[in-house]
Amino acid sequence: MPDPKPTRPTSLGIYDKTPQAPITGIEVTALVLSGLWLVGSALFFLVLVPDGALGGDSGALGFLLTMLVIFLPVAMIWVAATAARASRVMREESRRLQAAIDAIRQAYVIQNQSGGARGPDGASVARKLDEIAAAQRKTETALATFSTSRHAPPPRVAPAATTPPAGDGDQVALPLGTSADEIRPPLATADFIRALNFPETVDDKAGFDSLRKALKDRPTALLIQAAQDILTLLSQDGIYMDDLRPDMARPEIWRRFGAGARGREIAALGGIRDRSCLALSAARMKKDPIFRDAAHHFLRRFDRMFASFAETATDAEISELSDTRTARAFMLLGRIAGTFD
Repeated sequence: MPDPKPTRPTSLGIYDKTPQAPITGIEVTALVLSGLWLVGSALFFLVLVPDGALGGDSGALGFLLTMLVIFLPVAMIWVAATAARASRVMREESRRLQAAIDAIRQAYVIQNQSGGARGPDGASVARKLDEIAAAQRKTETALATFSTSRHAPPPRVAPAATTPPAGDGDQVALPLGTSADEIRPPLATADFIRALNFPETVDDKAGFDSLRKALKDRPTALLIQAAQDILTLLSQDGIYMDDLRPDMARPEIWRRFGAGARGREIAALGGIRDRSCLALSAARMKKDPIFRDAAHHFLRRFDRMFASFAETATDAEISELSDTRTARAFMLLGRIAGTFD
């Protein structure tokens, strides 16, 4: 014989009151006790005591006391019976209420597990979960790449000098295949460092000029864009590079970093000591995949840039660069990512 199918509670019908029996065991017990007491009282006052006990010399007072002795225990029995019945009703109501709450919770869970996943927003939820998983895989791959290898961009080699052919007028003929980036003069170191610090104010004309020049150089523009993205994300948590006062490292330690050193050898580069900034950034690195991906992208860009920059920069220029907003962001995120561990 197949098992009967379980019935699912609908709405709050499970909380509907069931009809109560007019007489329960409590009333029966009270009736029996009351009857026994009345019979016992009748036997005592009518058989065992002398005649005239109900009236006696006391008159009305004696009669009143006799009635109290007979009927007061009966009243107490029914008070106890009423309290017991009320307690039983309250327990039953509480049990039905708990069953109704369990039914609502079960229906909610079933809706989320079945109907909710196939609802109109199911596709968007699944798509968001896929995007988060893809971002997590991308971040893990990026972190592994950043920790094991460094790929510096190829140096920009000036094109070989060629003698322009004689032509009409003052026009200069360019060799075929020469791009605008190759004929543009290299970015000055002072402009490069100033651009990495970003303009101080809206009136910082020199800062905007250096930033405009740096954005024309593709490798520098990619680093500036990555730095701008991560600085914007950090500002959402109230973290600003101007508020940080890092311990400055010596230029030779920065050169070791540019040469590929990692870990304790360059631990002095992690000069950010602000515990609140470190805690907020570390928490967001764990919970926000967008922030984590932007941080690792920025660290890779900074690593590639500095490897090329340290080859020709002087100690003074390295010290100046280490005091920029971009370098401070690297110190902060490098400590969180474990670059200096």
